[in-house]
Amino acid sequence: RWIMQRKFTRREFLKTTGYAASSIALTGCGRQMLGDTALHSSAKAEKPVVSVVRIKSDKIDYAVRESIDLLGGIDTIMANKERIMLKPNLVSPDPRDTTNPQVTEALARLMLESKKDVSIGEGSAAAGPNIGANGVCRTKDTDVLNEIQRSVFNNLGYTELSKKIHIPLVNLHTGEMRTVANPNGFVFKEISLHRSLTDTDLLCSVPMMKTHGLAGVTLGMKNLIGVYPGQVYGTVRSAVHTEASKIEESGTASAIVDMVQVNKLGLVVIDASMAMQGQGPSVRQGGQLVRMDLIIAGTNPLAADMTAAYIMGFQPEEISTFSFAWKAGMTPKSMDEIEVRGTQVDSVKKSFNRPTIYPWGALKDWWGLPC
Repeated sequence: RWIMQRKFTRREFLKTTGYAASSIALTGCGRQMLGDTALHSSAKAEKPVVSVVRIKSDKIDYAVRESIDLLGGIDTIMANKERIMLKPNLVSPDPRDTTNPQVTEALARLMLESKKDVSIGEGSAAAGPNIGANGVCRTKDTDVLNEIQRSVFNNLGYTELSKKIHIPLVNLHTGEMRTVANPNGFVFKEISLHRSLTDTDLLCSVPMMKTHGLAGVTLGMKNLIGVYPGQVYGTVRSAVHTEASKIEESGTASAIVDMVQVNKLGLVVIDASMAMQGQGPSVRQGGQLVRMDLIIAGTNPLAADMTAAYIMGFQPEEISTFSFAWKAGMTPKSMDEIEVRGTQVDSVKKSFNRPTIYPWGALKDWWGLPC
């Protein structure tokens, strides 16, 4: 009754009640549902929650904040976590292939407002120093790896962003590494990780929504291929793909799940402002851009990725990464087991042009030549 007797802004209502809704107006005597979903209680939710938010009038910052609010708010997600690393997908210096820095900045600012220690980390696959006329070459040379990452951060605006909001950039390719046990791994029983990843309290994957010629889609979990350090596994993770191809022909799905299992991946925020269809993950390889104007977020990485893939027109069982996640015991196993808040998925679903899926063996002579 007290709630209904006064007017609330949306943020005040969420903070006071702990509820999340897509868009709600409360007035003196009742409530009017303006969004696509009804009120939900975060505390009582049994299914993993995924938020789907439309970007309106190019206000990416607002959409990112709303997507986090629908999950219960930044303070709830970050409770008892101080050191946060944001991992965008910066596969190359081409902004058409990579996470929009506005999405990363919006998340970083939210976390800074909550007094968190925030960094941005990446180990990019390809830039000038390892791109040749005949393909992309692999190297473990730390000087080359440092130049690759410097080039990518500079070209995509992340160096400028780092200075503007005063958070560090971490080159996950080089530096002090730690060996992490992975006894249930499909490919690796031990994995080398940059020390910053082992020291962090929560890893937030911030991928661009894309199709992929090896994995079918590249979303929150696939984005973690970029944390296999180049000084151990090579710039384009050729050693990773080669070992994984002994398990399954994509040389990708099993290694993705191995990396997910050894990291503290507690939040996925998918940049679907501009997505990619066709022969992703890059325009250079044949990917085609498609405007989606969406932000998709979840604290359950598999649920967030399954929702995004469904919006792209895929069924979960089509994606090899999901199949290996299920083999590892991860849930959910179907869309019926996910609670979607915000925009209804069927209202934004599109049938993406699908990539031709190649086995790693068919690509290794172009993507992973010796430098």
